[in-house]
Amino acid sequence: MSHDKAPHTSSSLHDLARKATHTPKLLTKAEIIQLAEHVLKGGEHASAFETEVAKKARHNQEGLEANEIIALGKKILSA
Repeated sequence: MSHDKAPHTSSSLHDLARKATHTPKLLTKAEIIQLAEHVLKGGEHASAFETEVAKKARHNQEGLEANEIIALGKKILSA
């Protein structure tokens, strides 16, 4: 039985954001939704564009362009 600690939520979110900025099209639907939910929760003070992208991501992950996924990742990394 391993006694390794689970990664801290914020560090795993930042790892996910880094992945979004480097390889946006490799993210899963669940990962994109996680990024979008974090941006939308308000703690990030998202711009109108970022908010629009996050809302779009919750409903149609496949319809996102790479630059939109990158914008979500950058928003989280800049916080």
